Amino acid sequence: MNVQVKVFNRDGALVGPVAVARVEKRDEEWRQLLTPEQYRVARGKGTEAPFCGTLLDNKRHGVYSCVCCGLPLFSSNAKFHSGTGWPSFFQPIADENVGTHVDRALGMIRTEILCTRCGAHLGHVFDDGPPPTGQRHCLNSESLGFTDEADLKALADPGAEGAGPGRP
Repeated sequence: MNVQVKVFNRDGALVGPVAVARVEKRDEEWRQLLTPEQYRVARGKGTEAPFCGTLLDNKRHGVYSCVCCGLPLFSSNAKFHSGTGWPSFFQPIADENVGTHVDRALGMIRTEILCTRCGAHLGHVFDDGPPPTGQRHCLNSESLGFTDEADLKALADPGAEGAGPGRP
């Protein structure tokens, strides 16, 4: 099954949307690829403790990607200090790359954020963020990897071959 997402090409440019295969693995395969804490958060819909995530105070310029499948999710250009204890962004790098789901766990109704390509749990989105979107995408560091801006070519996705910026 394919999903439509934006990915980086070998020149380090975000392109698409392009059709890429959905990443599906058995739990045992995910456990072999991830640390126990990454698995608990990203695959088990957990939450890391506030103010403890390794990417909370990251000030470098670059891209935050899914720890499970490498899909680019958020840019440092959209990161802001929310004071909540988790990395926060006012918008994803591409709307296609994140999905949402109503989360009724813990006696609350929240909007869960998921990776479009593999379904990893990323965090939750709230309507109390800054302009221009008014959104706060509150993420778990354990669900993310980070690539410096100078190294974006390392995120090149085979699905990007032949695609240019803004075109499939």
